[in-house]
Amino acid sequence: MRTLRIALAQINTTVGDLAGNARKISERIAEARAASAHLVVFPELAIPGYPPEDLLLNPAFLDACWKRLEEIARSCRGIVAVIGFPEKADDLYNSAAIVCDGQVAYVYRKHFLPNYGVFDEDRYFQAGQEISVGSGPGWTFGVSICEDIWHTDGPPAVQALQGEAELLINISASPYHTAKSKFRERMLATRAADSVAAVAFCNAVGGQDELVFDGGSVVLDCRGHISARARPFVEELVLADIYMDDIFRQRLLDPRRRKAKLRCQHAQPAIERFSIPLGIERDLAPLERREQCEPLEEVAEIYQALVLGTRDYVQKNRFEKVVIGLSGGIDSSLVACIAADATGAESVVGVLLPSRYSSWHSKEDAEQLCGALGIRSLNLCIEQVFSAFLEMLGPVFDGRGADLAEENLQARIRGTTLMALSNKFGWLVLTTGNKSETSTGYATLYGDMAGGFAVIKDVPKTLVYELARFRNSIAPVIPERVFLKPPSAELRPDQKDSDSLPEYRELDPILTGYVERNYSIAELVKQGFALDTVRRVVRLVDRAEYKRRQAAPGVKITPRAFGKDRRLPITNHFEEGE
Repeated sequence: MRTLRIALAQINTTVGDLAGNARKISERIAEARAASAHLVVFPELAIPGYPPEDLLLNPAFLDACWKRLEEIARSCRGIVAVIGFPEKADDLYNSAAIVCDGQVAYVYRKHFLPNYGVFDEDRYFQAGQEISVGSGPGWTFGVSICEDIWHTDGPPAVQALQGEAELLINISASPYHTAKSKFRERMLATRAADSVAAVAFCNAVGGQDELVFDGGSVVLDCRGHISARARPFVEELVLADIYMDDIFRQRLLDPRRRKAKLRCQHAQPAIERFSIPLGIERDLAPLERREQCEPLEEVAEIYQALVLGTRDYVQKNRFEKVVIGLSGGIDSSLVACIAADATGAESVVGVLLPSRYSSWHSKEDAEQLCGALGIRSLNLCIEQVFSAFLEMLGPVFDGRGADLAEENLQARIRGTTLMALSNKFGWLVLTTGNKSETSTGYATLYGDMAGGFAVIKDVPKTLVYELARFRNSIAPVIPERVFLKPPSAELRPDQKDSDSLPEYRELDPILTGYVERNYSIAELVKQGFALDTVRRVVRLVDRAEYKRRQAAPGVKITPRAFGKDRRLPITNHFEEGE
């Protein structure tokens, strides 16, 4: 039986670290060759890292990428490697190099350039036009890049039908959001079954600014069944054997493919063919059986995404420690847990910043959390500074009662204190605001919004509680009282979040509808929400755009996050219903 051994190199690259990325690629090529793999596949734009954004507009950067690819190719012998890189030719292309026998044997150019959500590829790349199939003695394959396989009539379908490709290789940098991996696997299974071809999908893994790539690379057989799956959120080299004769037999049994092939021949341009000198063996020792990696439950998946996004942001930007303002509330408690899991407890500093309005139990809960996590804690009371501000501003504020100005003063003193620690010791400040607060502007600009990375900025408040419960199921570090007490900023006597916002169990579904799904006010009211409440929430979201533009970056975990996903003007007079 003709057996092709494939290796998926799910690697965590760093944008702009061409030497480091090339080193990882070369190491995985050697590892795959040692495992008797015929073919090793790397993610989309693996050499520059993804997304390189406006680095692509620098010709010196493009030349450096090509130089690294040539260096890798010279040492690539006895195995075929598929490597993503930016190709400078008559224009700029998002390309995949097929490397073999010490040289670049062929270059495939991405056809479908996404320009929605977080993607901006039309800004940089020209679309490829050629559809190609490669072959060596005993096997035929097609290469495509990310979006190309999401289209039912994309290049992989043509490669399988017109080009008779038995293996469809897709290199990808597919960013994470909740439940995307399940949807992606269903799509890939459909492509494999419809094309009667094996599919090898190699995805990037790691954090890059606000994006997290979850990996989840898979090999599927010609019936759409998963043969091998990489673990999510970690680097891994996954091996799988593909039985080419099994694909041929399945094609004989599927008359639909014959008709589809005829239609394809009339509708598609001629296919390009290239050869590689590497054949496949008929007698290859079988791989050692390993337990199939199963998908994570949703909350566990989100927690790992937050940990990976935080870890990579901290480490890739060369911070040694992070600092967090701990209020004794659920948000800062969760952020502290994520930070400790991401960087190690020894790299986290928790700072208590109590004022005259801080409750005794909040201070106690914050101290207990620090002890349970094993992180260093500092207690810096802001009362003296707050009093000094009130004394200084007293003559100017005379005759006006205490209001939001005095509340925000406390938040800004805390933000200034944390930034002072950051400046003095080089610590990265992690902010603790959630998506419900970010959406409605329930946060203080230059106060609790001050910092370098916003870990849970895309996490709704109700989900914060679920994630915190999940973390406590691993080890009970967050005090139970934190889950039970009403959320409060503690900036005035007896303050509760519900004084300013609808209850979170009502607020979060409205925000999901308006922010993530673009529902109108009328559509939200039809779902059973009160008209006055919906109008109030929409008004708060629209008015807070100026704050969000000044917020720290943070991990994207929902299908539509603020920032690259959702872009609205700050100056905006539109109101629905006018």
